[in-house]
Amino acid sequence: MTGWSAWMMRRTWDFPHQALLFAMWAVMMVGMMLPSATPAVYLFASTARRNTGNHAVLTCVFTFAAGYFAVWTAFSLVATVLQLALTEASILSPMMEFRSRCVGGAFVFLAGTYQLTPWKRKCLACCQCPVDRTGGFQNGLWNGLSCLGCCWALMLLLFVGGAMNLWWISALTIFVALEKLTDH
Repeated sequence: MTGWSAWMMRRTWDFPHQALLFAMWAVMMVGMMLPSATPAVYLFASTARRNTGNHAVLTCVFTFAAGYFAVWTAFSLVATVLQLALTEASILSPMMEFRSRCVGGAFVFLAGTYQLTPWKRKCLACCQCPVDRTGGFQNGLWNGLSCLGCCWALMLLLFVGGAMNLWWISALTIFVALEKLTDH
C-alpha cells in the first residue's frame, strides 16, 4: 500500500503510530456521529436560548458538544486498543478488517442481536431526546452515553467491513442517522 494509508502497514506499532491510529478513530467517530447528533444539539440550543437568552447560547452548545464528543473520544481509545490487540493476534488485516469470516460473522450476529434488545431501544429513546441536566457538558455527556449505548455494536461493524472502507463507513453513518432521526 502506498500513499496516505501506508502508515497503517506496520508490523509493530510504536507510540507515534498508535497516536495516529487513535487520532484516526477519534476523527472518524466525530465524522460518523455528528450527522445524527445535530438534532440533539439544535434541541439543546433551543432549550439554552429559552433558559439563558441569546448571549450564552453558543457557549452552552459548545459545552454540550464537548461532553458528547468526550464520550466518543473515549470510545475511540477503546477501539484503538481493540484494534492493536486484534492486529497483534493477526485477526485484522492491514485494512483493519477481519481476516476470518467466522469472527466477522460473530460480530455481525452480535450487532444484529443487540439491535433487538430492550436496552438498545431505551438508549435510542434517550439518545433521540436529550434530557436537560445541570449543565451543557453534563447534558452532552449524558446524551453521548445514551448514543454510545445505542450505537456501540454498530461501530464494531467497522472491523467487519474495514475501518478504512469509505463505503462501509458511509453506510454505517447513514444507518445510524436514519435510526436516530426516525420514529420507530
